[in-house]
Amino acid sequence: MKFEIKRERLVEGLNDVMKAVSSKTTIPILTGIKMDVSSEGMRLTGSDSDITIQTFIPAEEDGEQIIQVTEGGSIVLQAKVFGEIIRKLPTNEVEIEITGNFQTHIRSGKSEFHLIGLDAMDYPQLPDIQDDRLFTIPADLLKTINRETVFAVSSSETRPVLTGVHWEVKDGELICVATDSHRLARRKTKLETLPEGEYSVVIPGKSLTELNKILDDTSEAVEIVMTNQQVLFKSKHILFFSRLLEGNYPDTTRLIPAEYKTTVTVNGRSLLQAIDRASLLAREERNNVVRFSAKAGNEVEVSSNSPEVGKVEEQLQAQSIEGEELKISFSAKFMMDALKAIDGQDVIIQFTGAMRPFILKSALDDSILQLILPVRTY
Repeated sequence: MKFEIKRERLVEGLNDVMKAVSSKTTIPILTGIKMDVSSEGMRLTGSDSDITIQTFIPAEEDGEQIIQVTEGGSIVLQAKVFGEIIRKLPTNEVEIEITGNFQTHIRSGKSEFHLIGLDAMDYPQLPDIQDDRLFTIPADLLKTINRETVFAVSSSETRPVLTGVHWEVKDGELICVATDSHRLARRKTKLETLPEGEYSVVIPGKSLTELNKILDDTSEAVEIVMTNQQVLFKSKHILFFSRLLEGNYPDTTRLIPAEYKTTVTVNGRSLLQAIDRASLLAREERNNVVRFSAKAGNEVEVSSNSPEVGKVEEQLQAQSIEGEELKISFSAKFMMDALKAIDGQDVIIQFTGAMRPFILKSALDDSILQLILPVRTY
């Protein structure tokens, strides 16, 4: 196997697939990156057996020659070392040659490295995925959906299914829900291309976070294929596979209250900043609790006190407050995460009492819903 490649394109490709490589894997070959070279171009694959990322670098693009292949072939190289070497090579022209016993020679300018490779035949095969449950979604919308839900997944492994986001397809709508049993984030999206039938999968939160780092902020379509064990995201030159979480996701529809006693409409950005300031004093305590009260005259008070540090109070003018007056306490972090997901628009907050879950949604559309459990304080 022997070829020449433009260094910057190889670095870009390695940056994508390295996101799937973990040093903690129990399968030694997965600490490497698999490289397949043919006359069409180069495929790079990285995996930690939960996530697999494959990227393709074409031999030529827009009339420019990126790879010149003398002889094709496959090899697995130590991801970390190979990545560092390619990044630090002196010129943009890189020549890679594999000789007997997987000896790999990397030359650039006056610099030459010799690495010991591994047999690509020992690298796990990619899952075979049938396209029967396929739909497309613009990349920027997919990133937004992930950003509005992933933060609410559980970080505790006691209920593994809660470390993922529940994606459900039904009635022409994609519904994504994440909860750690103290809060919940839900995003609904109407899509034209959804296949018939109802089905649902639970995608690990970690996979969606990594996917967001790879996708471009463009309206380019991403194809999504769901099977019983894997989900595949395909965008121009990248395939991103993730295993799914097993187990039944809890029915979260029952958590969302049907009626409300107090409804507050307020500017999301100013509320976020007020809670951020109040949490400066609450941060010292382990639960970081902020108090919120809705009063007559459309006035909201955000306050916090910490016996050792001091206290803070801030008044905010709400657009409207309907229903009963209310005092409630909640985690400042949970509330700030929820407000960031709704992203600076005016928010409607609906309460059913001081000890019941309350919901936040954008005043402009109800596709995003955030639910938070209050904290008992006396």
